[in-house]
Amino acid sequence: MARVASGRTTAATAAGDEPVPQRLLSVATRLFAEQGYELTSVQQIVDAAGVTKGAMYHYFGSKDDLLYEIYARVLRVQHARMESAAAADAPVQERLHAVAADVVATTAANLDDTKIFFRSMHLLHPDKQAEVRAERRRYHERVCGLIEEGQRAGVFRADKSPDLVVDFFFGAVHHLGTWFRQDGELTGEDVGTQFADLLLASLRP
Repeated sequence: MARVASGRTTAATAAGDEPVPQRLLSVATRLFAEQGYELTSVQQIVDAAGVTKGAMYHYFGSKDDLLYEIYARVLRVQHARMESAAAADAPVQERLHAVAADVVATTAANLDDTKIFFRSMHLLHPDKQAEVRAERRRYHERVCGLIEEGQRAGVFRADKSPDLVVDFFFGAVHHLGTWFRQDGELTGEDVGTQFADLLLASLRP
């Protein structure tokens, strides 16, 4: 429970209007991107966020937790949007296209978060690494399920392994950080549409 501090601010809202957890995550994302996770200290993070270490530890138990949350918040958004698209009342081709396009667009929109995490994931505590892998696996299995549904309906070719198709597709998505630029010729939505088009083309009978 957040406590009132000095009658003017709360533990959730210190200097400025952005809540402390979001401010800490924003600052940590910037510092991790600029100088790397290993070279960024907790003191640098709290100084840049304008809070105390006690305030940080009220929300995050360690620097590990900040790194985990940077990526986990993106995964939560992608899971929610994927479930909405996958459950829509539409042909499976359209649902798979929507899911594939969205995961690319949301990855591009949160590229710093994704790049930082994949660059530093090996530094997380093994339990946290396992949590992330389990979350990603659930996402991949849901996409596999859409491909299998299309194969049963005869609208997708049945001679390709859904697991391999999904691994191939997400390998390309995870590679976005090496070449995609926010100020480039293509937007994240443009790239998402083209990636989804290529995925659906590869599955046509």
